Amino acid sequence: MSQKHSLTRQELQEMVDDHEVDTVVAVFPDLYGRLMGKRFDASYFLESTLEHGTHACNYLLTVDMEMEPVSGYQFANWDRGYGDFHLAPDLNTLRPANWLFMTAIVLCDVTSESLHELLPIAPRSLLRAQIEQLGELGYTAQAASELEYYLFENTYKSLGRDGFHQLQPRSWYIEDYHMLQGSRDEAYNQRLRQALSDSGIPVESSKGEWGKGQQELNIRYANILDMADRHVIFKQCAKELAHELECSVTFMAKPSDQMAGSSCHVHLSLWDKEGKTNAFLGSETLDSIRCSDTFRWFLGGWMAHAAEFMVFYAPNVNSYKRFRSGSWAPTMLAWSPDNRTAGFRIVGTGSSLRIECRIPGADCNPYLTYTAMLASGMDGIRNKIEPPPAFDGNAYNADSGQLPTDLKAATELFANSEFVQQVLGEDVTEHYAHFFRTEQKAYDQAVTDWELKRYFERI
Repeated sequence: MSQKHSLTRQELQEMVDDHEVDTVVAVFPDLYGRLMGKRFDASYFLESTLEHGTHACNYLLTVDMEMEPVSGYQFANWDRGYGDFHLAPDLNTLRPANWLFMTAIVLCDVTSESLHELLPIAPRSLLRAQIEQLGELGYTAQAASELEYYLFENTYKSLGRDGFHQLQPRSWYIEDYHMLQGSRDEAYNQRLRQALSDSGIPVESSKGEWGKGQQELNIRYANILDMADRHVIFKQCAKELAHELECSVTFMAKPSDQMAGSSCHVHLSLWDKEGKTNAFLGSETLDSIRCSDTFRWFLGGWMAHAAEFMVFYAPNVNSYKRFRSGSWAPTMLAWSPDNRTAGFRIVGTGSSLRIECRIPGADCNPYLTYTAMLASGMDGIRNKIEPPPAFDGNAYNADSGQLPTDLKAATELFANSEFVQQVLGEDVTEHYAHFFRTEQKAYDQAVTDWELKRYFERI
C-alpha cells in the first residue's frame, strides 16, 4: 500500500481498481475519543459517500461507555426521538489502514442533518473552532502527542471473560530505555511502528517506559488538527493490532495502583500563518528562555485556565489516580525549563522551542485537550497574561496552586467557569458537564473489588 500521509480520490480509485482496497472505514471521534462509524464498500464510498457523506444516530454523542443512551442531554433524548446527524468525510484524512486487510480509513466531521453545518458539541468541531480563532490572531499551531501505554500477555477476550483480573505485563521489570527488556516487546511494537508508518502516520521512535510492560511511541509532530487525527488513529491501530496478535494494550491513565501512570505529554508551539516561523522565538528573556511576548502570554494563559479545563485533560475517575507526588505526573501548577516535575516543561531551542504540557493522561480525548490548550493560550495572548516565575527544583513541593484532585471537583470548576462558558458556549458547556457528571455517577454507584476485600468479612 501507499506510504503517503494521505490518499487522493484518484489514488484510492486506483487502489480499488487494482484490488488493493475493498473497504473504507468512515469514522468520527465521540466524547470519549473513541472512533465510531461505518465500513463502506470502497466502490460505493467513491461513488457516493465521499461527496455526499453518510448519516448516523445522534445518540452517539450522548451514550456512556457501555453504549447506553443517557438521559438529561438536551441535544438528543427519547422525547426528541433520537434522530440522525450527518458525517462529512474529510478528504485530507483519507489514508490506508495498513493494519487492516484491504482497508482505508477517513475521519469525518459531524454536522447537522439538514444544513450540514458543524455540530458545536462534536469534539472535532470544538477544535476546528479554536483553530479558526487562532488563524484570526495570525497563527497556526504545531503539536505532538507522546502517548504511553501498557502491553499485556492477556488477550482482550480473556480479560473481559475474567473480569480484567490477573493482568500479565509483557515485561517483568522496569524497562525504561532498557534495550534487552524492550526487545522482548518488539514482536508487537515493531509491527505497530510499521503499521502506522505505512498508514501515513510517520513514527519517530518507541521505547520502554517506567512501568513493567509500559511503552511509549512517538509519532511526528504536525499541524494540531492532523495531530489529533493521528492520535486517535494510533490508539485504534494499537488496539486492533493487539487483538490480532493475541495480546492487549491499555491507554488507561492508571491501570493499577502498583503501576506507573500512562501519560500523554503534549508538545505545542505557535507558528505564523505560512507555518515557516516559530512565533515563540523572540528577543525577550523569561528566566533563561529566549522567547517572544507571544510565548510568555500563551504560557501564562494556558496555566491560568488549566484547572477549570482540567476535565479536558483528565476526563474520567481513573485519570486522577495518576497524579501523585514522585509519580512523573504533575500535581502543582508550575513551569520550568527542562524539569520533568513541572506540569509545564519548556524544551527545544531555536525553531524547535515549544511548551510540553505533562498534565494530560493517555486516556485524554485529544480534540478536547487541544481545544483547552488553544483557548487558554489565546486568552493569554489577548489579555497579556503573565506566567508565574519559573520554578527551580522539585515542583511537587511548589506552592503555586494545586490541580484538581478528582473528577467531581474538576467537573464543577469546569461547569461554573465563566471562561469555559465564554469559549464553548453555555449549551456545549452543559453538555460536557453532564457527560462528566454521568461518568462520576457511574463510579459512585459501583461496588468495587477494593470494597469487597476491605469490608466483606471485617465490617
